[in-house]
Amino acid sequence: MNTTQTNTIKTGMKIGAMIGGVAFLIFGIVPAFHYGGMGTVMLLSKLAGGPLEFTLALRMIVVLGVLVGMFCLGSLSLVLGAVAGTASGYLVSALSPAVAHRAEAEQAAAKN
Repeated sequence: MNTTQTNTIKTGMKIGAMIGGVAFLIFGIVPAFHYGGMGTVMLLSKLAGGPLEFTLALRMIVVLGVLVGMFCLGSLSLVLGAVAGTASGYLVSALSPAVAHRAEAEQAAAKN
């Protein structure tokens, strides 16, 4: 691979990660908040063996669970966006020499 193809792939990866991050900001914050908190409460109720009393310690643990849920979903969005961007970078770098070669052939044919 030459440097142009490598730069195309890296650019695709960066653009894909940005799109994944924006998609998380638009569509992912509320579900991450909801499922992080719900998962923490479900886990703690199973560990406690019954209903929970909402004390200060429990509320702090739930906030920590919400933050972990948001971090996990945000990381997943960034990684999936970067993978999709890398795949599109490979596709563009694979198609660009063929398009450039065809354009050169058409220009040579037009001169003759």
